[in-house]
Amino acid sequence: MEKRKFGNTGLEISTLGFGAMHLGNARVDDATADRMLNEVLDLGINLIDTARSYGQSERRIGQFISHRRSEFILSTKVGYDVQWQPDWTYEAVTGGIEQALKLMKTETIDIVHLHSCSLDILRKGDVIRGLEKQKKEGKVRFIAYSGENEALKYAVSTGRFDSIQASVNICDQRIIDDLLPEAIQRDLGVIAKRPIANAPWRHSSPPVGHNSVEYWHRLKKMSIDPHGMDWLELALRFTAFTEGVSTFIAGTSSTDHLKENLRALEKGPLAPDIIQHIRSEFQKNDDNWLGLI
Repeated sequence: MEKRKFGNTGLEISTLGFGAMHLGNARVDDATADRMLNEVLDLGINLIDTARSYGQSERRIGQFISHRRSEFILSTKVGYDVQWQPDWTYEAVTGGIEQALKLMKTETIDIVHLHSCSLDILRKGDVIRGLEKQKKEGKVRFIAYSGENEALKYAVSTGRFDSIQASVNICDQRIIDDLLPEAIQRDLGVIAKRPIANAPWRHSSPPVGHNSVEYWHRLKKMSIDPHGMDWLELALRFTAFTEGVSTFIAGTSSTDHLKENLRALEKGPLAPDIIQHIRSEFQKNDDNWLGLI
């Protein structure tokens, strides 16, 4: 597994990261979660990304791979759902981190994101100070913001974050021109999410699901030629090798799917003319296509 420099953090991160949202689902049993998490590490993937809102995900990470803690970079997201505390407050951030430490059975979390809070909340500053306090105390190594558009731009502009997480895919390209150049200049780690844009090519009619419909309409409006490639391969290679992207996260409960992703990555970057084709189709058809949270 190729590893890349993660901004100025000193971390070396696998190109492919594992998004553990699926493993928070109660329909996935503990035995499956146990097997999946350990197989992820066996494949050489060293980024595990979760969040407070991902059901049983944090607990399962602590239960099933805390004994392999030295093998992976642990990332989570906070800011809400802390008993007796209003969401998006200093106390909700610090409390969420304290609970995540216990659930994941670790003394420190490598990366902690604010989970897509609004621009107004970021400007107030309390949630950022909450992250900074936990970083100063050694409970968090690096602080981050996960989100899109104006809030993401503000987070980057503050100079207070070590990394960011945002949507980067064939249907969500605004960030490539609007923000990635500044992230590169500031030497931020960048985690790309939704690398396959919810796979809109699978559907002959508008699908049901969060963001799936919007991505479906975007792909239909663009006239992207996959150049004989499988759509999955095209999408993954586009995201993985976009300049400024340190790693991307793929969520699944199937090791076979992860292995398929790895085979696509082994083929390296897309040809420059294919990249230009994908970029021009987005730019030509962009109808205020903002980043999707």
